[in-house]
Amino acid sequence: MSNKTILITGATSGIGYSLFEQYSEQGEQVIVCGRNQQQLSSMGNVAFKTCCFDITDQQAIEEASRTIESLDVLILNAGNCRYIDDAKHFDGELFADVIQTNLISLGWLLQYLLPKVKKGGQVVFVSSSATLLPFQRSEAYGASKAGVDYLAKSLKLDLIKEEIDVTLIHPGFIKTPLTDKNDFSMPFLLSSDEAASRIIIAIEKRKSYAHFPKRLTLLLKAISLLPDFVWQKIIVKD
Repeated sequence: MSNKTILITGATSGIGYSLFEQYSEQGEQVIVCGRNQQQLSSMGNVAFKTCCFDITDQQAIEEASRTIESLDVLILNAGNCRYIDDAKHFDGELFADVIQTNLISLGWLLQYLLPKVKKGGQVVFVSSSATLLPFQRSEAYGASKAGVDYLAKSLKLDLIKEEIDVTLIHPGFIKTPLTDKNDFSMPFLLSSDEAASRIIIAIEKRKSYAHFPKRLTLLLKAISLLPDFVWQKIIVKD
């Protein structure tokens, strides 16, 4: 059986890097994408191909896409997390930046990379369990990831005729350079290697949806079913 060609955005750190390592160990042809040229260069001896671009740069994405022939799996993993610290004095610039990075960039990535995905291939969206329940300070991040969820679910319907599967991933708290900046408790924290392993299993099983760790995600789903005044008392911190 021939090796799969798998493209990963945000592959130079966190979950993306762990996905790169595990897929490479399996002998797959991994195309790693990111902004950090130095890190990409260090991965070049193992990676099938490296592409250096910012996911918000349409022209750079278009140029990189010209060097890619075909894909079996497209993993849209790159993103950012920033918080609204003062809701009354809302930071519109921060909001726009997060929406641009986490959601609008997916439009450009899909425009140039989805045509490369073979019949019978897969598109994977790494979203967040933050969409299961509203959280304080998460207006920008949560809104962007809620958009990712809808995009993935809608795209899945339109790609049925193309015989391309779509997988939506809801990770919980994962130890990455992004979450290292968090100043709050992160229950049931998983390593990026654990997260990557679970994502790979979901892809191999061609699941339409995967969430983990379930002790967190199922708890959030259960809380979301409670009356608003109840779950808000649980979530809101003074």
